[in-house]
Amino acid sequence: MSVPCNRCKVKQSTYYREYSGERLCQDCFKDTVLDRVKRTINKYKMFEWDSRIAIGVSGGKDSLVLLHLLHMIESVRPKAELIAVCIDEGVSGYRDEALRLAEINCRKLDIEMHTLSFSALFGETMDAIAVKERELGACSYCGVLRRRALNEAAKQVDADRLATGHNLDDMAQSVLLNILRGDTNRIDSFNPGGQQLGDYIRRVKPLCEVPERETTYYAFIDDMEFQSLPCPYADEAMRSDARRFLNQMEHKRPGIKFTVYQTGLKIRGTREGQVMNRCEICGAPTPGKICRTCELTNS
Repeated sequence: MSVPCNRCKVKQSTYYREYSGERLCQDCFKDTVLDRVKRTINKYKMFEWDSRIAIGVSGGKDSLVLLHLLHMIESVRPKAELIAVCIDEGVSGYRDEALRLAEINCRKLDIEMHTLSFSALFGETMDAIAVKERELGACSYCGVLRRRALNEAAKQVDADRLATGHNLDDMAQSVLLNILRGDTNRIDSFNPGGQQLGDYIRRVKPLCEVPERETTYYAFIDDMEFQSLPCPYADEAMRSDARRFLNQMEHKRPGIKFTVYQTGLKIRGTREGQVMNRCEICGAPTPGKICRTCELTNS
């Protein structure tokens, strides 16, 4: 038996939010996601009226949903600009397809797209790094290098903000991983609104309060073509274990991901992080003598 949408009371519901008990039609579901992202942007004062925003676009569902949502939100600000920045890590059979899908969506929205590769920035691809003898998993290397590459790409297009597609699941996983690793620095700096750290572009996460299940459904009902295949190196990451655990807990206790995320906000430090030094190798801002990127690329 079909149930009417709790919001408009007219159309039939197609989506059930277990954590809130809402039953929503497709149109009202999309409206609630858009409203939540707008509130998040305002709460953390992510953008100015004339911000030049680089959007990290991977070709996956989250980054493409973010691309489309920011296109709608920022269209009312004529001075604001959007530029998609894409990173080609050099993962054969995976990244080429993602970049093609990113280009299709950017062309559809008439958004400029800028691509930067690992090989151009670091002198080798992720595939080349993955076959080397190494102490850390491939995802540890890729995560550090990708963060640097996104920042460099944002600087190349003269952006003053870098928006990434991290959703609620990603944020909750980060909180759990930082606690399990005892990484007090990352716990202290957990901030979806980002902060200015030296030469690093302020990084913001407008989807931080939207569950992955909802970005997936949004992409589906909006007929977005996105890459659904996981990265071939993803299983090496401890994050996969955190993802499975949180998904199991969410199934048993709806809303647990919001609880973990809110806990991360409560226990984080109250002071803004300060970058005190310059990397002795590349000159990038770093709290130590050598930045993490140079530690990995020179190891």
